[in-house]
Amino acid sequence: MREMKNIHTAQVLRERAVQFLIYVAVLLISAVFIWILADLARGGIAHLSWEFLTESPRDAGRAGGIASILVSTLLILLVALLTAVPVAWTSAILLVEFVPADSPFGKTVRFSLHVLAGVPSIVFGLFGNAFFCIYLGLGFSILSGGLTLACMLLPILTSTAEAGLRAVPHAYRMSASALGMTHTAALVHLILPAAAPVLAAGLLLGIGRALAETAALLFTSGYVERMPDSLLDSGRALALHIFDLSMNVPGGDMPAYASALVLAGLLLCINITAMKFAHGLQRRKIMT
Repeated sequence: MREMKNIHTAQVLRERAVQFLIYVAVLLISAVFIWILADLARGGIAHLSWEFLTESPRDAGRAGGIASILVSTLLILLVALLTAVPVAWTSAILLVEFVPADSPFGKTVRFSLHVLAGVPSIVFGLFGNAFFCIYLGLGFSILSGGLTLACMLLPILTSTAEAGLRAVPHAYRMSASALGMTHTAALVHLILPAAAPVLAAGLLLGIGRALAETAALLFTSGYVERMPDSLLDSGRALALHIFDLSMNVPGGDMPAYASALVLAGLLLCINITAMKFAHGLQRRKIMT
């Protein structure tokens, strides 16, 4: 009896130790995030204003705002997502639902995705410059930058979507089959909503990488600060603008801090909106 009590006590202590380590890890991550956000706020909130968000840069970014930079950034992101998301999620559905996991084709595709995920962004930039800018004749443009980012996002979006679809219990598919649902109906109304949080998480990872990218866009979308008139115009992304202000423009520290604060706020808004949408979609679809 005493031995069983000792075993129970040891298990309780291990569980509490694990819980303590988990709480410490969460607190450390939160502390790092708060520290970065506080540093950005301390350095840039005094420079942040409505005019900063609605005016174009002047004097190499020392004066004016980031309106044209924001427009270029959002257009590049939109092109990248509209190109990469359908291809990535369709490929993930194909790998999970229609291709056996141990088939040579499936193994080859997954190996290719792993290789692409490890390729440095500068290589994607050189590829985008050679293929989209020169070979296809798109030049330094928002379209070239967005398509290059789409190539970078494909392995992230496909791998996370595949993992999310495989995490859906097989009982969902069996139940749908027993109810007479077609494979497509089960996929649309049951499997995809169940995997929605993971799909949203992968999408957020892709958006985060796209918004923070500099090297690939330097060779494809260009360096121009003016407001773009079309997707074939050159445009400077926000991350590239921050890099230029902090490294190449004397006296550009304050605008760089303010731009970085805007970028962090933009990421926060996108993350919160996407997660709420994913959870709402999951709850509504499964309940119906």
